[in-house]
Parts: sequence; structure tokens; C-alpha cells
Amino acid sequence: MENAFIRKLDSFVQLPDEDRKWLQSLTGRVQVLTADQDLIREGDNPETVHLILEGFAARYKMTIDGKRQIFAYLIPGDFCDLHVALLKRMDHSIGTLSPCRVATLLPSTIIEITERRPALARALWMSSLVDEATLREWLLNLGQRPARERIAHLFCEMHARMRAVGLTTDGSFEFPLTQQELGDTTGLSIVHVNRSLKELREAGLVTMRTERLVIPDVERLKTFAGFDPAYLHLRGPAPLGTAAF
Repeated sequence: MENAFIRKLDSFVQLPDEDRKWLQSLTGRVQVLTADQDLIREGDNPETVHLILEGFAARYKMTIDGKRQIFAYLIPGDFCDLHVALLKRMDHSIGTLSPCRVATLLPSTIIEITERRPALARALWMSSLVDEATLREWLLNLGQRPARERIAHLFCEMHARMRAVGLTTDGSFEFPLTQQELGDTTGLSIVHVNRSLKELREAGLVTMRTERLVIPDVERLKTFAGFDPAYLHLRGPAPLGTAAF
């Protein structure tokens, strides 16, 4: 079965069979990390590129008094630091939100993609542009949406992204985040997160199970949240199932 990385890139650009086979053959050193472990810290200068194979991670920054703001989720198929070679030091940290398997790739692999494989280069470019578009949408979410809609919009986005890499089943997907982590993402206190989740459950919009989110009616949740997936620029959903590197 194709891995999540191939599925993600293929959601942006239809990849030639040769590129698919090359990506499938890629091997790198794999790290196994526990939850709440930093993969990269602000100020680091990584010499390799990291790719999430399994699990959830996040980009975040800390305030001087120890408060955390999460501003991106990284799921299977996502590069953590594709452009790090252009930077002298990381301006943010990347930490795991759940147990993760992470591939470490040499910069030469990225050079192979960008210089010799134009379809893959376009797909990576699209991926970077979508990251920027997603950050803009998160800023709108934080600044303008009420608490319930803020969380509902995040759930819709994660469903769309997980679906694109084949990791949803009948409106449900892995979502191993705590209420504190949701609060650090949405700028809400744990009290507000708890209350908002309760209201979403009572309205029949979502169900939270053990490290899994269930959306009984995805279109209904999209309408409630005012969710338009256009900013994700996905060509179409991947087949249902589980993808692994």
C-alpha cells in the first residue's frame, strides 16, 4: 500500500508512476518517539529533514512566562522542516502530541526531488503554499470565530487532511489530543474547551472516543463551522484505509 507521503503529494499533483516507485523505495533512519517529546527545538540547526510516518506532532512557540501556542498540526505524510537548510536556526519548536514514527532524510534526497523530479517539486511547492494558507485560516479562526465554531472548524480541517492521506473511516479518524492541547491551539482555556466540546456532543455534531474523533454527519459539521476546504487545495480524497510508510 502506498504511504501517506505519496498520498499527500498525489492530492496536489498527479504523480508519474516512476516518481511513485522512487518515493516508495525511499528509506531513511526511523526514530520512534513518545508523546510530549521535542523533535526539534527553537534555536536548533538540524542537518537532516524529518518526515512524519505515524502519529501527531505540532509546531509551537512559547511565551516568556511558559504559555504555549500551537500553530500547526503535523500528521502522517507531513515534512517537519523541509526548508530548514535555508535557515541558520529554527524559529519555533516541533514536538510530538502522540507516539510517533519519524523518518530522517538526507538533504540529498530533497535535492533529488527539487532538481530532477519536476512533478514532485511542484507537489512540494503546493504543500508549502497550503501550509501558508492553513496558517492564515488558523489566524482567522483564532481572531474571529466563537469558541464552538473555532473547534468545529479545526475538526473539519483535520478530517479533510486525514481523508486526503487515507486515514479516515466513515467520518472518524485518530485524534489523540488532550483538552489542554486543544486550548493551546485555539486560544481557549480548558474550561472553555470542555464546555464547547460538551455543546458539540449534545448537538450531535461530534463524538469523542478513546483518542478518536467521530463526526456523524461531516456536511452538517461543515455547515455549522462555516468550513470551506478551498484553502487546502486538495484534488480529491484518497481511498479509505490505513496508510503507512
